Amino acid sequence: MDFNLSEEHKMIRDAARDFAQTELLSGVIERDETQHFPKELVKKMGDLGFLGVMVDPKYGGSGMDAISYVLIMEELSKIDASASVIVSVNNSLVCYGLEAFGTEEQKQKYLTKLATGEFVGAFCLSEPEAGSDATSQKTTAIDKGDHYLINGTKNWITNGGRADVYLVIAQTDKDKGSHGINAFIIEKGMDGFHVGPKENKLGIRGSDTHTLQFNDVKVPKENRIGDDGSGFRFAMKTLSGGRIGIAAQALGIASGAYELALKYSKERKAFGTEICNHQAIAFKLADMYTEIEAARHLVMKAAWDKDQGNNYDVSSAMAKLYASKVAMEHTVEAVQIHGGNGFVKDYHVERLMRDAKITQIYEGTSEIQKIVISRSLIKQ
Repeated sequence: MDFNLSEEHKMIRDAARDFAQTELLSGVIERDETQHFPKELVKKMGDLGFLGVMVDPKYGGSGMDAISYVLIMEELSKIDASASVIVSVNNSLVCYGLEAFGTEEQKQKYLTKLATGEFVGAFCLSEPEAGSDATSQKTTAIDKGDHYLINGTKNWITNGGRADVYLVIAQTDKDKGSHGINAFIIEKGMDGFHVGPKENKLGIRGSDTHTLQFNDVKVPKENRIGDDGSGFRFAMKTLSGGRIGIAAQALGIASGAYELALKYSKERKAFGTEICNHQAIAFKLADMYTEIEAARHLVMKAAWDKDQGNNYDVSSAMAKLYASKVAMEHTVEAVQIHGGNGFVKDYHVERLMRDAKITQIYEGTSEIQKIVISRSLIKQ
């Protein structure tokens, strides 16, 4: 085992860190307060290759590995989880889904633009009655010969109002259960496609989250991804990779909160000395650092599994489960270490605490991750 990053990986990490510090940091509090989608910053991230990290260069991507992707996600998430989730969805769910399962024509038409940031993508699985239970799709896709008619509602869609391309999961044949589900490419502006109001969220408030309505949306047959009935498998495999991205996001949120807490503890004095010298604070820092490092190893292992071509369903589930738990617990500790200042927006940690919560919910709740892990253990 080699725990050292390559020189290339270090350069990628440093580039992401520099972008986060110089571009994301300055307006992050205002974007959170106003729920402002960082359109210009997304374009810059596209120019840097962050929106198509693992996509083959022949489709306009950066051609990097999953380790590089994790490093980029962590550094962006230390500063702005709203920006990093845009990167995560575009990479893990949309670009990966198209590159792994799409036709050559679909890749040339859509992936080439998504990988460069010319387009932004959205992944549409969750519904009012089909969140964790992804088989209970109410959105329907009726086969009309040369096209499908899509009807239904999708909830909590990241990039919902800003995307150009939407990968939509819908039920074609209810009698077939999970084998009657398909995935479709829907373009912004198609007749019958309506974007609902923006959600007013607890955290990741700069991220664009909407409900989507599909009313007799006519989708050409060539926009179906994969064979008929393969949509559920497509969604589950895509989400496994997505969990690596969200695990890295949780790791970044936790790391960012820890770094702020450590810095503050060395500056803030109480009872005649810096508070880091008090055992109550020193032990908090020790616990934070240890558990964040443990999360980092799980996240890196999941990324390594993906790079090696191993099955990463369980390792990605473990990484997301643990990293999100660490993010939630230790952003709370970071607020505590800051005392009253931790409750003030200018110190950033309260925002990180709010952002952390969603990592335990989206792309599979923590409870769903435990189901994935336990089922694998029982089958062994």
